[in-house]
Amino acid sequence: MSEKIRSQHLQRKAILYVRQSSAYQVTHNLESQKLQYAMQERLMQLGWREIEVVDEDLGRSAAGMVTRSGFERMVAEVSLGRVGAVAAREVSRFARNSREWQQLVEVCRIVDTVLVDQEMVYAPRQSNDRLLLGLKGTLNEYELDLLRQRSLEARREKAKRGELIVTAPVGYLKTEDKGLEKTPDRRVQEAISLTFEKFGELGSVRQTLLWFLESGLQYPAHTVRGELVWKRPCYASIYRLLTNPVYGGAYAYGKSEQVTSYNNGIAKQSHRRKPREHWFSFIPNNHEGYVDGERFEQIQQLIGANNLAPEQPGAARCGQALLAGLLRCRRCGHKLTVRYTGSRHDALRYSCWRGFLDNGEPRCIAFGGMPADEAIAREVLRVVQPAAIEAAILASEAEEHKQDQVEAALQRELEAARYAARRAQKQYDAADPENRLVADELERRWNVALKLVQAIELKLEQQARSQGQITPPSREDFVDLAADLEAIWQHPQSDARLKKRIVRTLMREIVVDIDTAASEVILVIHWSGGIHTELRLPRRRRGQNSRQSSPQLIDAVRILANLCSDDLIAGTLNRNGLLTGGGNRWTRERVTALRSHHKIPCFCAERSAEEGWLNLTRAAAFVSVSPKTLRLAVERGEIEALHPLAEGPWIFNRRSLQTPAATEFAERIRRGTQHPTIPPDSQANLDFSTT
Repeated sequence: MSEKIRSQHLQRKAILYVRQSSAYQVTHNLESQKLQYAMQERLMQLGWREIEVVDEDLGRSAAGMVTRSGFERMVAEVSLGRVGAVAAREVSRFARNSREWQQLVEVCRIVDTVLVDQEMVYAPRQSNDRLLLGLKGTLNEYELDLLRQRSLEARREKAKRGELIVTAPVGYLKTEDKGLEKTPDRRVQEAISLTFEKFGELGSVRQTLLWFLESGLQYPAHTVRGELVWKRPCYASIYRLLTNPVYGGAYAYGKSEQVTSYNNGIAKQSHRRKPREHWFSFIPNNHEGYVDGERFEQIQQLIGANNLAPEQPGAARCGQALLAGLLRCRRCGHKLTVRYTGSRHDALRYSCWRGFLDNGEPRCIAFGGMPADEAIAREVLRVVQPAAIEAAILASEAEEHKQDQVEAALQRELEAARYAARRAQKQYDAADPENRLVADELERRWNVALKLVQAIELKLEQQARSQGQITPPSREDFVDLAADLEAIWQHPQSDARLKKRIVRTLMREIVVDIDTAASEVILVIHWSGGIHTELRLPRRRRGQNSRQSSPQLIDAVRILANLCSDDLIAGTLNRNGLLTGGGNRWTRERVTALRSHHKIPCFCAERSAEEGWLNLTRAAAFVSVSPKTLRLAVERGEIEALHPLAEGPWIFNRRSLQTPAATEFAERIRRGTQHPTIPPDSQANLDFSTT
């Protein structure tokens, strides 16, 4: 027994610390475990009878970046004076960083605890042993750094040549010459190609995900062991596929870096993606990609533009703001934000608030959004009108191609399901029928595979049925459709996201300012082709609704006001299904506001009688005929009258009833010389047969 071990050491227990650095070592390096556990015999030979084994840290590194509960518990036991010795096969098992190593040595020195390894016993209270332990701790840390540095240099040299491939992503396989090639599974290839194609159509990762979910298509993925599985797609899987340079035919290494942060003294590691210019290795055209490099870069720019950063336009959304993300303030250079006001949050307004929100600067400009959206829409329609027919035909072909894509994907899924069912059947046929424990399980798997085949076949039938119900339009239909392009654009059910994408395709940016003296909004359009166009719009005054009533409705109110009060006018407008500019029903107050704005005088009985305005009943009494007879005469054009609304009153003026034509009509009615429906001389007798 060593002379450094005394009776006070043997009276306390000994702790054997067992550790391996990784899960791989725990699984495969079993001999190292046996040697470490064998240290119990050495402690027993040294005189200890109470030995506690601490092996909670198997699979944890001692570099100081991972929390080790076993080591912390061991240090706590030592600091309480309950431990006479701490042992390990090698002292490098305790720690490979100076902070934890010096902590253990200092605690052992204070409470007089010895350290034991395979070769010797260390007494931290002796200066020579403390010096030796310090050197060993430094060498252990240096050894780990040296191994890490050599490994990192080897990885980097291999990465510079494009030969470092840790795992092949979905859709690729490793080749013998340390490269990548496409997987021979055609279903996987088509799923990846379809992802890039749908993103090009929809312009958003989320919309691409929703398309896959709505179509009910499965998505390829790799398990932890690298096996290929098909599952329901998620946002992360589609985003990683669209942003991975390997699918653009490029080799990339060092795209992210490890960042260490400390929270309450505990080190925490995380990964952060680095900018493209800081990647360690980037080799374009290294292998065959699913898209070319130029197309991949365009996709990255589009994904970056979809971010919600203040200086980015963001992804096209379903809100009614057509110019969201495109307007830039001419005064401060910030992007304009969108605000929705009103009781139903449908009043659109563009405001330059970014400087105020970020830096507390004064607000620049703000104006109503509806006139600006309508003006830009007119410019867009003017540009795309010549190519409207070709665009409609291409859109129809794209829709048909979309249906074909879904059907083709379901066909591939059905083929894979049938293969799995045939394989399950072969396994069931090869099993011994008397071994029911195996046969029952194989039969269950076969039934599950058959049910999956049946479900996919049902999907295909529904897809074919829905596609057969849609009749493809002809070119003549598109000619008529192009003539009504503006009506289609203004239709309430038109896709707002599609209209925004059209605007963003044609225009890069719109610089906006307000001319206070002229009370105008100035819009400078920067078209994608490099041409600039300036528009000047009258600025809406405070309290003025940007959605004005139609001129026909205003003319009808002007005519009705000659004979009807505001209450009667409101009832007549509501009876005809007409609404205000804000989409509300008419009331007396709203009719009054409309008249005041357009300077229409209100109804006055004295003025109406003086000007000679009459309704149908009074006009018929004036000419001494029945109301129905007078109305029929008006419909034949014999007498002039006003009928502004279909479900409204007829309005006559006394002057129109005193014309020679009206006088002749009244005389003819009184004489009874109007033409009968059947002339008397052509009337025939109807004799019934007696047989």
